[in-house]
Amino acid sequence: MITNDNNLENRVREYLSTVQDIKIEEKKMFGGLAFLVNDKMCINVKGDILMCRFNPELTEQLSERTGFLPTIMKGREYKGYCYVEASGYKTQKELAFWLNLCLDYNEKAVASAKKKRKK
Repeated sequence: MITNDNNLENRVREYLSTVQDIKIEEKKMFGGLAFLVNDKMCINVKGDILMCRFNPELTEQLSERTGFLPTIMKGREYKGYCYVEASGYKTQKELAFWLNLCLDYNEKAVASAKKKRKK
């Protein structure tokens, strides 16, 4: 169920504000609010759904965690991305697990090519 409160956005924002030496940008993406870390999409929030970007090699292991859902858009599963339902991040410790997973991979992730703007 998607709710319109900003609780999850605020929890993510608050957590990221405690992380040293990163640049955070918030941007509307994927129908929600993306948190770009060092110019790379890292975390996205849409209602009470958390979208995580992580090392694709961890997919099988992560799929066993509570709240995990594969990210499927336009009929295609996105490797290295997942949705996490509210049941998977109820506690601060659970949320920190997912956010740290994203932050750990962010250092290795490749930034998408920026689209050239028309002048």
